[in-house]
Amino acid sequence: MNSNIPLAERMRPTSLEDYVGQEHLVGPDGIIRRMIETGRANSFILWGPPGVGKTTLARIVATATGVPFYTLSAVTSGVKEVREVLQHAEADSKSLFAKGRPILFIDEIHRFNKSQQDSLLGAVERGTVTLIGATTENPSFEVIRPLLSRAQVYTLKSLDTEGMQKLLDRALEKDELLSKREVEVREKNALFRYAGGDARKLLNILDLLEQSAGPDSPIIIDDAHVTDSLQENPAAYDRNGEMHYDIISAFIKSIRGSDPHAAVYWLARMVAGGEDPKFIARRLIILASEDIGLANPNALLIANAAFDAVNKIGWPEGRIALSECAIYLANSPKSNSAYMAINDAIETVNRTGDLPVPLHLRNAPTKLMKEMGYHEGYKYAHDYANNFVKQQYLPDELITEKFWKPGANQQEARMQQRLDELNR
Repeated sequence: MNSNIPLAERMRPTSLEDYVGQEHLVGPDGIIRRMIETGRANSFILWGPPGVGKTTLARIVATATGVPFYTLSAVTSGVKEVREVLQHAEADSKSLFAKGRPILFIDEIHRFNKSQQDSLLGAVERGTVTLIGATTENPSFEVIRPLLSRAQVYTLKSLDTEGMQKLLDRALEKDELLSKREVEVREKNALFRYAGGDARKLLNILDLLEQSAGPDSPIIIDDAHVTDSLQENPAAYDRNGEMHYDIISAFIKSIRGSDPHAAVYWLARMVAGGEDPKFIARRLIILASEDIGLANPNALLIANAAFDAVNKIGWPEGRIALSECAIYLANSPKSNSAYMAINDAIETVNRTGDLPVPLHLRNAPTKLMKEMGYHEGYKYAHDYANNFVKQQYLPDELITEKFWKPGANQQEARMQQRLDELNR
């Protein structure tokens, strides 16, 4: 056994029996388990956070079905590499010994541009390969529509506490190195908290604890040892970019907390780490709506403009537009009233169901509808002073509901004042 191989790699499952999590896909009624049992895999895309088993699951499917397995990374592969792999796969599929279509696994498929994704279409459509893609980004935004229509999207979830416990037990019992060591598990709160549902991160932390314990000392797992080890080795559990979500979280929280200095620092960390600029720009658009909202409606315009600029001018100049946007949003007044309003309204819809639209608000394009009272009594606001007239707009059952509650800022105070004056 090579102890230089990371624990996460040593513990990589080779069958569904050792695979932890994603019961909705690999459990008794899971779609991927059924693919394996029938020996026929269709093209699909695995969407989920880092360290939840996307690559492992693709390898298990290939191993179980006995077909050739090709892998490409969207970070390092271009159209040339894609075409070369497809030529090899086509030769395999025509072989007399072929058991089925070769599998082409593409890691981080969201990083493929349109022309790279286009180069896959023909092979997937003809059945030359079964495509399995892995992505941490929403495929609806990052994968071209023709490719999406040829591949199902399956969502993977972060491991829950039960899943992390199962992974911990399996590592301590079955790993060739850890199973021979004395291990004292005293506390698991910090271990599970830092892992955050990421299997690779949890195993990398265990790896770090084992290395720091020394060959003749017991491995102590408790909150203090986990925290101390990670503070001393901040990159030790980040070999494959698992801090992706930690840093974007710090970035968003810094802007929400109106700290432009911290916002630019975390932005710089992402720029230096090679983060996808469109990922950053999308998060800024979400933040502008969720955390600034009506306190400064221009924030959404600025965030959209930054996204546009990144698309138009590319990298590295796009970092300047992102910096300008981040600083502007950090310095903007904050309000989550629009975010809270839609959440409250959706909760009400789920609770009350499909309440009927008041008759006077309905269109009446036919004679029958007019006879039934559709549109009758509706008052056209522009026919009245200040383009306002009091009438009922909500269903009868919700007539007293107030979904929007203005935030404590000048912009929304003015909005509320205008509404109060109109209603008086």
